[in-house]
Amino acid sequence: MADETKITTGSLIAAGKVDGTTVYNPKGEKLGNVDDIMIDKISGRAIYAVMSFGGFLGMGESQHPLPWSQLKYDTGMGGYVVNLDKKKLEAAPTYDRGAPFEWTPDYGRKVDKYYDTPSYWA
Repeated sequence: MADETKITTGSLIAAGKVDGTTVYNPKGEKLGNVDDIMIDKISGRAIYAVMSFGGFLGMGESQHPLPWSQLKYDTGMGGYVVNLDKKKLEAAPTYDRGAPFEWTPDYGRKVDKYYDTPSYWA
């Protein structure tokens, strides 16, 4: 039997295949990798991609939630493209890998405002 978490059909992709996907800026520069996806429990929609950025060999990496609507999949690059440069990403809302963190609506609004995206948090 096939591993259900690895199924990809047409424009659909299993969440397990998104983990580790590279994120680029429009210049083709690697910004980081998708570490996780934040999904609305009720609608089932992906709301944020959590991207790792910075550090070396997993040390010192920070987690950057990006509004899912900002990511566009590029089949030629085999990854997601966001209209960001490293400088803007360095100043973006973040949290440390491994540190206690609780997602709140206020934090979500802060992320959405930073990326000038309509907020999920009404």
